[in-house]
Amino acid sequence: MPTMLNKLDAELSFHQTALRVRGQRQELIAANIANADTPNFKARDLDFKTAMQQAMSQNPATQTLVAAKSIAKTSELHMNALPMVNLQQASGPGEPMYRPISQGSVDGNSVDMDVERNQFVDNGIRYEASLTMINGQLKKMLAAIQGQ
Repeated sequence: MPTMLNKLDAELSFHQTALRVRGQRQELIAANIANADTPNFKARDLDFKTAMQQAMSQNPATQTLVAAKSIAKTSELHMNALPMVNLQQASGPGEPMYRPISQGSVDGNSVDMDVERNQFVDNGIRYEASLTMINGQLKKMLAAIQGQ
């Protein structure tokens, strides 16, 4: 029974961590949008993959899950993962990074509202998808417990 609880904890912990990182990213993007007219404000974002890897490595319950679910590239014809939007490192891995300036600005502000809106919506949809997955897992567990 303890191994079943460990697997259950790892599954739910993974989604909990994903939601936490997505929430942090949503706050950063919202701050970028709120400061679109602030002189010398530099837009920041998280590299989700790096932040997730760092958060997962700090949680022993999810380390075995990550190892079990790692995806191997079995053919050279498979596509590589797309990199994050050229973020510039501001501090350690998993920490917020600065977006490069895509449009010149007289006041030194690096917020591009089109980019920020797109990232905000994309991150929001992924957050909702994580919630849907957690809800589905909980429904399956409830059905198993009830014997349906």
